[in-house]
Amino acid sequence: MSAEERALVIAMLPSEFPVSEASPPEGDDHLDAFSGAREALRRWYAGRGRRIYVAGNLPVYYPGERMFSPDLIAVDNTEQRQRDSWIVDAEGKGIDVAIEIVVRGDRKKDLERNVERYAALGIPEYYLFDRRRMTLAAWELDGKRYRRRVPQSARYESPVLGLELWLDSDRLRFSVGDAPVPYADELLERVSRLSAEAQNRVQQLETELVEEQRRREEEQRRREAAEAALAELRSELERLRARKD
Repeated sequence: MSAEERALVIAMLPSEFPVSEASPPEGDDHLDAFSGAREALRRWYAGRGRRIYVAGNLPVYYPGERMFSPDLIAVDNTEQRQRDSWIVDAEGKGIDVAIEIVVRGDRKKDLERNVERYAALGIPEYYLFDRRRMTLAAWELDGKRYRRRVPQSARYESPVLGLELWLDSDRLRFSVGDAPVPYADELLERVSRLSAEAQNRVQQLETELVEEQRRREEEQRRREAAEAALAELRSELERLRARKD
C-alpha cells in the first residue's frame, strides 16, 4: 500500500463509536473532570519542554481491534499536536497511559472489561477514577496481564507521566511531591489574587507617596516660616544697633 493509499484509508476511518462501545453521556461533571485534567497536564509538560502527547476522548485504533476512546490518554516521547485520532499503525506505537473517569456510566466496563482489554493491548498503565464513589484505582502490566497496584499514602506514582496521581476533594490531582499540577481555575485564581495584591500595593505606594509629599510640603512651610522669622529677627537686631549708634 502506497503512502497516499494509506493516508486515504486513515482518513476514512470512522470517528463515531460503534454501538458496542457507546455509553450514555455523563454530563458536565464528567466533561469537567477529563477536560480539566487534560489541559492541566498539557500546560505542565509544555512549560517544561517535555515531549508527551496528552488527549481526551480521542478515537484509538489498534490493528485488528475495535475502536475505543479512553477519557484520557498519554503517549511518551510524542509531539503534542492536533490529531483526529490515534492510529497505532500510523503513529508507530500504542498509548502508554489510559485513564477512565466514571461519574454515572458503566462502572463494570471500566473496572472489569477494560482491565482485560487494555492489558491485552499492552497499555503499560491504567487508572480508574470513580468520581461517584471518590475512589482511584490503578493497574500496571505484569507480563501480559494487569497487576492491581497498591497506593502509597493514597497516591500512585506514574513512571510514564513522571507524576503522582491522587484524589483531592472531587478532583483527580497530579503532583510532583508536594507540588500539585495546577488546574486552569486555580491559575486564574492565583492570577486574580496576585493582581489584587499588586493593586493593593500600588494603592499603598500611592498613599505613601501622597503622605510623603504632604510631609515634604509641611517641612517646606516650616522651613520658610523659620527663615522668615529669622529674617525678621535680624532686621529687628539691625534697627536696635542703629538706634544705639
